[in-house]
Amino acid sequence: MTCKPSFVANPSRRRLLKQAGALAGVATLGGLPLRVLGATPTGGQVAMPYGVQAGDVRFDRAIIWSRADRPARMWVEIADRPDFRGARLLRGPAALPEGDFTAKLDVAGLNPGQEVHYRVFFEDLLGEALRSEKVSGRLSVPALPGLSRLGWRARNQRGVRFVWSGDVNGQGWGINPDLGGMRIFETMRAVEPDFFIHSGDCIYADGPIQAEVALPDGSTWRNVVTPEKSKVAETLDEFRGNYRYNLMDENLRRFNAEVPIIAQWDDHEVVNNWYPGEILNDARYTETRVDLLAARGHQAFVDYMPVRFGERGRLYQSFPCGSSAEVFRIDLRSFRGPNSLNDQRRSGPEADFLGSEQLDWLMDALRRSRATWKIIASDMPIGLIVRDGTFFENGANGNDGRPAGRELEVAKLLRFIHRHRIANVVWFTADVHYTAAHYYHPDRAAFRDFSPFWEFVSGPLNAGTFGPGKLDGTFGPEVVFEKSPPAGQANLPPSAGLQFFGQVDIDAESNIMTVALKDLNGATLFEQVLEPVRGVS
Repeated sequence: MTCKPSFVANPSRRRLLKQAGALAGVATLGGLPLRVLGATPTGGQVAMPYGVQAGDVRFDRAIIWSRADRPARMWVEIADRPDFRGARLLRGPAALPEGDFTAKLDVAGLNPGQEVHYRVFFEDLLGEALRSEKVSGRLSVPALPGLSRLGWRARNQRGVRFVWSGDVNGQGWGINPDLGGMRIFETMRAVEPDFFIHSGDCIYADGPIQAEVALPDGSTWRNVVTPEKSKVAETLDEFRGNYRYNLMDENLRRFNAEVPIIAQWDDHEVVNNWYPGEILNDARYTETRVDLLAARGHQAFVDYMPVRFGERGRLYQSFPCGSSAEVFRIDLRSFRGPNSLNDQRRSGPEADFLGSEQLDWLMDALRRSRATWKIIASDMPIGLIVRDGTFFENGANGNDGRPAGRELEVAKLLRFIHRHRIANVVWFTADVHYTAAHYYHPDRAAFRDFSPFWEFVSGPLNAGTFGPGKLDGTFGPEVVFEKSPPAGQANLPPSAGLQFFGQVDIDAESNIMTVALKDLNGATLFEQVLEPVRGVS
């Protein structure tokens, strides 16, 4: 069950002063006392070194996140105006060492279809320091179905806009101050998206960063370094340290404050190509039990990402965006079977990819959705072959034939979509470190019981660039566009310019979807206009 926030809803000054005993030393917010301090603070001021961020926004609620530098109480102001007149003051949770001083509040009671302004500050729980400065953010709340014409930011009534990508600080490429840090986040912020789908590999827990890397042209790539980012992550603090490292970048902090996130996790939040039950054969690790590493990586993800976990900690959820779209966040990591030759002829634990519970949920949620566009946010592509040594990492198994192994679940899902006439399903993903547009069609496929669909690939955000990958023909994919390193080159640094994100615009009147694949500087490399199919769900 989702925990509901505690509210301090416009309390009167007289009542709060009475509760406080009207003593001196009252810390105030706009004239409203928060806590009586026993003495003048001597420990400086509570700091918020990593800014604020919001996520998992629905039509009436959002997760607000921040981190203090010591034990402190989180407070959140919520307003419909940038000057915060008439703001609600909400009492948040305590930021404690057990949670690495992170705190997040599930704020309810938001107004559908409006822009929300919020401010976060922390109050020292020990009474030894002044409360923090206020750090501001904003987010767009999706409209209720039937009210989409109000728009998300009614000031321009542009419809829905979002960006997506993945892969941050991998393959030895970290935050380079000589290049201005992770500039792609500033490029994405400039297009003013309503939300950001982070398609996984939010960190590279298995990718240590060195201070300097010699480049082939004789120049030197320089990284910001930290102790936790200088080795593979094994302890909980080392996993958390990877998230803290990312948040040292001012571009990312500025982006987080203005663009709410729908976050996914993939493999590098734990270790490359991991699966439940795996035992590592890697000399860098003293802890080789992947289930234990995954539990620590999962906790760090929970601590540092503004995500709302459902029953039994399920990450997969859907996010309606008015009548125009609904985002279906899936998790291809937590419920999979072991990586293998991926050639099983029957479904079962050894061939699991989404897992039966998640697959049943996704099919039912797609069938019930009344949104024009059904957006599947996947942390891995469908038809690209991703190997794990002699085994396979994702669904494709390279045989071009009838579905086998993890392809069985994909086939079941595609067949369900086709037979229930669920229209306008589009897939968005990352993972492979280059950008591409794939069109799947049964006329080219070994398995033909499905409707044609698009899959768009983007990334990396700030990591090595690779590719292109090979496609498996089981579901008939065609490469309509791809941008990757020149032949023979791999693991190119971000300074090579091959860092990518995607932008999606859904017109408020026509519901036409325009997908643009963009580079580090925001230049459009490819654009596809999709008209919605009418008359079916």
